[in-house]
Amino acid sequence: MTDVTLRDALQKFLDEIAASRSPNTHKAYRQAAARFAEVLSAHGISPALTPVSDLSVEWMGWYIQDLHNASVATEQLYITALRAFYEYAAAQEWASVNLPALHRLCRRRARREAARLPPFPRAEIEKILETVAQAAAAPPQDERKLLRILRDRALLYVLADTGLRVSEACSLTRGHMDWTEARARVLGKGGRESIVRFSERSLRYLRAYLDARAELDGRQGRPLTSLPLFARHDRRAGKRVLPLSARSAEKVVEEWVVRALGERARGTITPHTFRHYFVTVVLRGSGGNVRLAQELARHRSITTTQRYTHLSDDELDRGYHEIFNEM
Repeated sequence: MTDVTLRDALQKFLDEIAASRSPNTHKAYRQAAARFAEVLSAHGISPALTPVSDLSVEWMGWYIQDLHNASVATEQLYITALRAFYEYAAAQEWASVNLPALHRLCRRRARREAARLPPFPRAEIEKILETVAQAAAAPPQDERKLLRILRDRALLYVLADTGLRVSEACSLTRGHMDWTEARARVLGKGGRESIVRFSERSLRYLRAYLDARAELDGRQGRPLTSLPLFARHDRRAGKRVLPLSARSAEKVVEEWVVRALGERARGTITPHTFRHYFVTVVLRGSGGNVRLAQELARHRSITTTQRYTHLSDDELDRGYHEIFNEM
């Protein structure tokens, strides 16, 4: 076997993840590993002193049990991360792990996300888009406020019409855009490069925003292609063109949720809800073509896309009526 400690083995695993996966994935796996270390410590096992050769499937059971108060998404992510560590340790021949037993445990003990999602707030998303479009149609005279509202309109319509993850949208530069083909090259989850298509209205709002930003961009002394597609327009940024962070983009969404739907709606719609909206619109507009939706949303597994094929109560009522009452 080996004298490598469990703590050292976890660190080597995380180094591998950092080198091969996205920063967000590495962060999530690091958090999962830290949770695992806490669980072991609670059971009297010191990761700093215990050799990785002692790695036990039973420990995964403890870990899963500890996650039962977490959200379903967090539980699934953390279990996936720790399962990958077990597989890594086995591949390195650091520990004799019964992988079939491990996989059975994960399947049996991990909760599954419900096949039906909660009612989807399509009308609310469209109300938000309408609200920001109306506000941008009568923009303020102040330059910073003008740029901010044009940026917000462009960002929300891009999220709704492209299916981009918020981190992907914020990482885009002007050079990533192919205006002629109405698409952009995006580095997505797992470092995968892919093509994302843009609607006419999202391109129109992007152009309006960038046209208003042209003088500011021209004063940066840098190639336009290197400048962020979505920039900050706050006092601390001043006259610099700095990229909008994913967290700031989340706050933009939150602001317009409240403006369109009221304070009680705060926190109910996030940037990921816009991605959900995109997948749902594709499915409904294509007659339920799950494969098309999977490719456009860039889901690795078609199972992920199938979670969005839920129908509203109105659609179920209409479908039932058409089948049974018009015979």
